[in-house]
Amino acid sequence: MKKRLAILFSGLVLFIAATTNAQDKFYTKTGKVSFNSTTTMETIEAVNKSSVALLDSKTGDIQFVVLLKGFEFKKALMQEHFNSDYVESDKYPKSEFKGQITNNSDINYTKDGAYTVKVKGKLTLHNVTNDIETNATLTVKDGKIQANALFNITLAEFKISVDRVVRNNISETITINVDCGLEPLKQ
Repeated sequence: MKKRLAILFSGLVLFIAATTNAQDKFYTKTGKVSFNSTTTMETIEAVNKSSVALLDSKTGDIQFVVLLKGFEFKKALMQEHFNSDYVESDKYPKSEFKGQITNNSDINYTKDGAYTVKVKGKLTLHNVTNDIETNATLTVKDGKIQANALFNITLAEFKISVDRVVRNNISETITINVDCGLEPLKQ
């Protein structure tokens, strides 16, 4: 099942890439997305280093897809509970963000430099879609882009429930960190 999802996922990305003008597109399939939940009882951290991202520098359209089973935890039991009890990754295998850099005209993608951008879009997680707005940094260097963003979500807004027994161990607010190196898309 996991292999089938990975093939389907890769096919979708290649289809999107093939139908676009590559010189204006930047892409990665090794983007890093991590999250943190900190309470007085416990800190829970996980990282996914195989997130796919596509950025259209002409329009500012940006899309991220993360396979939820790709998150790695320090403790195997946390990873098991995350997938089975909270995000239900067998039922909802991916999280997706589709949005736009609203101040895209302020960015010179051909000139090295760091640009503060405003990102607005929709995040789907656990089969629930919500609006997300955050600031991010795009660093252009040698024709490549480093994208960094930090934002918070709440479990309630994505209808992720936590058992009473462990409620003090899991924060209601989760911090998400995006760190992706994007390269020009080649056809």
